Amino acid sequence: MNKTKKFSALQVGIVWQRLNGLLDETAHVFVRTSFSSVVRDNWDFAVCLMDSNGRLFAQSSRSIPSFIGSMPRTLKIMLKRFPKETLSPGDVMISNDGYYGTGHLNDITMIRPVFRDGKLIAYLGSVFHSVDIGGAPSVTAKDSFEEGLTIPVSKILIKGIRNEDVIAFMTDNLRAPEETFGDIGAQFSAYELGIKRLIKILDDEKIDDLDALVEEILGRSEIAMRKAISAIPDGIYSDEIMLDGFDEPLKICCEVSISGSDLSVDFSGTSEQINRPVNSVLNYTIAYSAYAIKCAFDPYTPNNEGSFRPITITAPEGSLLNPLRPAPVWARHLTGHYLPPVIFSALAKLIPDRIIADCGSPVWNVYFSGILDDGQRFIKMFFMNGGHGARPHEDGPACLSFPSNIATVPLEQFENSVPILIMEKSLIADSGGAGEFRGGQAQRLSFKIISKHPVTMTIRHERVKYPPRGLLGGKDGSAGCDYLNGKIIPAKSRIELKNNDVVTFDTAGGGGIGSPENRSEKKIIQDLKSGAVTKEAVKRDYAFIEKGVS
Repeated sequence: MNKTKKFSALQVGIVWQRLNGLLDETAHVFVRTSFSSVVRDNWDFAVCLMDSNGRLFAQSSRSIPSFIGSMPRTLKIMLKRFPKETLSPGDVMISNDGYYGTGHLNDITMIRPVFRDGKLIAYLGSVFHSVDIGGAPSVTAKDSFEEGLTIPVSKILIKGIRNEDVIAFMTDNLRAPEETFGDIGAQFSAYELGIKRLIKILDDEKIDDLDALVEEILGRSEIAMRKAISAIPDGIYSDEIMLDGFDEPLKICCEVSISGSDLSVDFSGTSEQINRPVNSVLNYTIAYSAYAIKCAFDPYTPNNEGSFRPITITAPEGSLLNPLRPAPVWARHLTGHYLPPVIFSALAKLIPDRIIADCGSPVWNVYFSGILDDGQRFIKMFFMNGGHGARPHEDGPACLSFPSNIATVPLEQFENSVPILIMEKSLIADSGGAGEFRGGQAQRLSFKIISKHPVTMTIRHERVKYPPRGLLGGKDGSAGCDYLNGKIIPAKSRIELKNNDVVTFDTAGGGGIGSPENRSEKKIIQDLKSGAVTKEAVKRDYAFIEKGVS
């Protein structure tokens, strides 16, 4: 056994690849055995490994950034309720408390301790989005108590046995408990596989002290991040961004400070928390801020807590980015997804080759709920992506989510599960911001209600008043808009739909990068031929008269 606590670069690399493999395999087991479309099709979940000290050191490759950023903090809260010496093999802790976890009640965090020869050596955890969490989550919620069921830190499995008390109070508060518990059970199965694979890796590599290996992995990631930060001149770089808000706009102020190998982000000056569900809890704020810094400074080094040791994130208590309980938080992504763009914009002139223009996000989604012909209740969520912001040397892709990496549900799958037809799904011409590199196109989606029963629709969309910004001379992308039967409706609303109603969503287009004057004629002609831009837009934005294009 390896008791020297020294690991070669080769061994660290081999073990790291095997850990990634085991977590991806664990994630695929979860997907294959899940009950909900939001897990199976959207991949709205994460699977992570933490050592015995609760330090995150590996995650599945398609994990949601906010989930992997918040899980270690959730574990620390769980261990206050259940100290590690009280845990047993087969225990699984659970909570969905938004202030302890990912920022809202729909995300359920579960963590299982991993034992080897009777010793607790690690924690295998997961977070997944449950569409139904009870209550009546709405865009008008005044506090978190209105937003659904809060699961306090509990054990849902005790030594491998179901805790029927926890299951009972969850079942009695959910509209579709079969789907939620189907996803929970799928994770239990995935944990079994993940633990077996982890023990085998440790045995194969003759690693007795996992914590020592983790420290080696974290240390290497920290060194890489500090090297990347140190290469940037010391200084203070700032930006602010406007949010649509509700009755009045909201503002995020950002100040990035670099001193040697340390970097801090301060959100002082940001709007105060409001009594609407767009407040971003500190866990969520930290997760998406750190994610943006990782993307900009050190995207290729293994992602773990070591990468974030040089980084400090602060936001004033009682602000939009650090609200005090019980501020409503159901739609916290409508604020948190603005954090990468405001950080990128602050750093744009400093590292222009490492940032992207604003994307057509926060990610758009719509909730439909009602009654099927057989009398069963349904509640389904559909994600829609706007255009991706232009990249330093490439156009932005169309309809690609960022900073979330949510996948979209196949249209046929959606139509098979609800009494709704999708009448149109198309790219919107001229929606990507002009620039040397163009922003990604937005999309239009139209849904027709074919139910004999009323269908309740809940939407919570941003980038309607303030479109995605261009950077470094690039132009803004197009703003989004929502329609009911051709008439504009509020972007944050809850509406009862009837048979034959048609709702249409125009998502926002990505911002451009660089002056449009520098865009090549070849790219302009390609855009005209593909329909990405019209002749009118070309003449307006590029002062270019197309050649040989009818």
